[in-house]
Amino acid sequence: MIAEAPIAAAEERVGLLDKIAAFVSAARAVAADGLTWAEFGELMVGLLRLVVAVLDTVTTLTGEQKKALALEAVGDLFDAVADRAVPLAVYPLWLLAKPAVRSLVLALASGAIEQLLPLVRSK
Repeated sequence: MIAEAPIAAAEERVGLLDKIAAFVSAARAVAADGLTWAEFGELMVGLLRLVVAVLDTVTTLTGEQKKALALEAVGDLFDAVADRAVPLAVYPLWLLAKPAVRSLVLALASGAIEQLLPLVRSK
């Protein structure tokens, strides 16, 4: 039936968005006491592994759409917890550097997606 394909696509996307939202909420709780950049990196890699594993099973999206969703998830994580990884003394400088650092994190995540895909598929 024609109507089943869009419904299946919507269900897949909603499931992914729920998992991303749950991960970001858990990351906020972890970051409540502060966060190091190494811990932020661990959170980012964990989120990417989750997103790549889920998106690898999705058949209704193209590779570029999957990558865009993964990068959007990383952007959400950055926006949610990156401020917790900055010492209060340099916070005014952080406000100026934040957009550039966000772009750098997204660029790193883009490359990490390509590296994680074979690892996720091998499991």
